[in-house]
Amino acid sequence: MTANHLIAPTAEVRQALADGKPVVALESTIITHGMPFPDNVETARQVEADIRAEGAIPATIAVLDGKIRVGLDDDDLDRLAKAEDVMKCSRADLSFAVASGRPGSTTVAATMMAAEAAGIAVFATGGIGGVHKGAEETFDVSADLDELARTPVLVVCAGAKALLDIPKTLEVLETRGVPVIAYGTDELPAFWSRGSGLSAPYRLDTAEEIARLLKVRAGFGGHGGILIANPVPEESEIPHDEMAGHIATAIDQANRENIKGKDVTPYVLGAILDLTGGRSLVTNIALVRNNARLAAKIAVAAA
Repeated sequence: MTANHLIAPTAEVRQALADGKPVVALESTIITHGMPFPDNVETARQVEADIRAEGAIPATIAVLDGKIRVGLDDDDLDRLAKAEDVMKCSRADLSFAVASGRPGSTTVAATMMAAEAAGIAVFATGGIGGVHKGAEETFDVSADLDELARTPVLVVCAGAKALLDIPKTLEVLETRGVPVIAYGTDELPAFWSRGSGLSAPYRLDTAEEIARLLKVRAGFGGHGGILIANPVPEESEIPHDEMAGHIATAIDQANRENIKGKDVTPYVLGAILDLTGGRSLVTNIALVRNNARLAAKIAVAAA
C-alpha cells in the first residue's frame, strides 16, 4: 500500500488537478484545536469562499473514516467541527489516525504531506509551528520545520506563531535550507502582529513573483518547501508589544500547570483568547482569510 491509496480527494479537487486548475490546500487543526464552535466551522467555510472568489479551488485536509480526505463538503466540515477526541496529526501521527480509524485534523506538517501526495503545491495556514521558548532544555521543536525542509509545498502563513522563539525558528529554517519570504514588507510578521522586530531574509511584492520562485525552486531535485510570511491586515492586528505581555502571561500559566508537548500551543492560544478579551480570535480569523486570498492568487498565477 502506498500513500496515494490512502488519499481520497473529492471529485471537484480530483478534476481540478487533472485539468491543471489552481488548488489551495488548507489544514484542519484550526477547526478542531484552534477555534471554538461555531467560529471554527464558520471560518472554515469563509476561508474556502475566499479562495473560490480568487479563482482557485479549496481543499481542506483531514482524516475521516480511515482515509486522508482532500477536500471536505459541508457535512464533513460540520462533523469535524463538532467531533470529540480528534487526533491532532503531525507527521508522526498521520498513519496512526488512518490505521485506527480515528478522526484526525492535520497540522502544517501533515497537511504538507497530504498536499504533496495529492499533487497540490500551494497551502494556506494561520501560522507555522517552530522552536518553543526554552527548547534548549525541553527540545520542543515543531515537526513543521523539518517538513518545510523536505516537502516541496509552498506555505502561506502570517509567520511563526508568536508564542514561539521566533529568532531560533528563523535560524533553524535557514539551516534547513527553507527560503523565508515576507510579502510586501521588509520585517518578518509575528502572527497577530504585523512586525516582529526581525528583518525578513527576503521580500517579494506580488503573487506573480512568488509563483515564479515556486516554478524555479521546483526545478531542483530534493528541494523542500517555501515559506511566505504574509502580515495580518493593519486594521486587524494586535501590536507586538501588547501581545508580548499576553504571551508571557499565558506561557507562565502553562508552565505553572505543567502543560507539555502538543498541549502547549492550544493551551496558550486559549489563555491568550481570555487575556485579550476575544480580540486574538478576531485577528486569527482575519489573518487566516488574508493568507487564503494570497495563496489563491499564487496558485492562479502558477497554474
